[in-house]
Amino acid sequence: MTGPVTTALDGDVWHVTLDNPTAGNVVDHAMAEQLGAAVGQRPTGARAVLLTATGPRFCVGGDVRAFAAADDMPGFIGRLAETWHETIRTLLYCDVPVVAGVHGAVAGAGLGLLGACDIVVCARGTKLRPAYGGLGLSPDGGTSWALTRALGAPRALELMLTDSTLSAADAHLFGLVARLVDDDQLHDVVTALARQVAAGPVRAMVRTRGLVRRAAVRTLEEQLVDEERLIRESAADPESREGVAAFLEGRRPDFPGAG
Repeated sequence: MTGPVTTALDGDVWHVTLDNPTAGNVVDHAMAEQLGAAVGQRPTGARAVLLTATGPRFCVGGDVRAFAAADDMPGFIGRLAETWHETIRTLLYCDVPVVAGVHGAVAGAGLGLLGACDIVVCARGTKLRPAYGGLGLSPDGGTSWALTRALGAPRALELMLTDSTLSAADAHLFGLVARLVDDDQLHDVVTALARQVAAGPVRAMVRTRGLVRRAAVRTLEEQLVDEERLIRESAADPESREGVAAFLEGRRPDFPGAG
């Protein structure tokens, strides 16, 4: 795949790259469509998705110049949001874990993109900004969900209503990103992490992801029912048989080889 999104298979990791650096990896129709397609076209053997970006900025959000040039700006933005939301759903419901490495600047729809990934590694120099308020727009792309889920409503509202900037350190402190690393270590760390995830029990991981994301909106009783159902499913998987056998034999489990 060529264009604003490129892909490559690195062993059992499907590496998806936002690759429009001169435009700050802006979210336009081409980016939205190609990112969704890239994730959806993951080869069968790829056991994890790694999302990164080229250039000094990870993603600056929507294409404001295209907004201004549109004859029907509400219609244009609405259609873009619709396409972008399908991409977010593709990431949310991906059949394997999604790891992201972010750097530079993350703004607008880029913040929602982080919320759709399972593990986000962030370079220390990264700045994160909602950016919608300055344009007179409300959020899209799951940005309001991601920020509220991580920061809580009071901090999320303060950030979005004042259109402030969040440092990488605060994003890590509040839980928007999982890990903080030095800028020059980002590539090595996130690549190693994606390979580590790909070597794990990916089907059990995906079940775990669903449990974690649903936990905040359910009662404990509802969560217990779902946990019982899913651990039964996990126990029926070859992954579980391999994990139990490896434990009893005192060796490392070979989850990729378990089928």
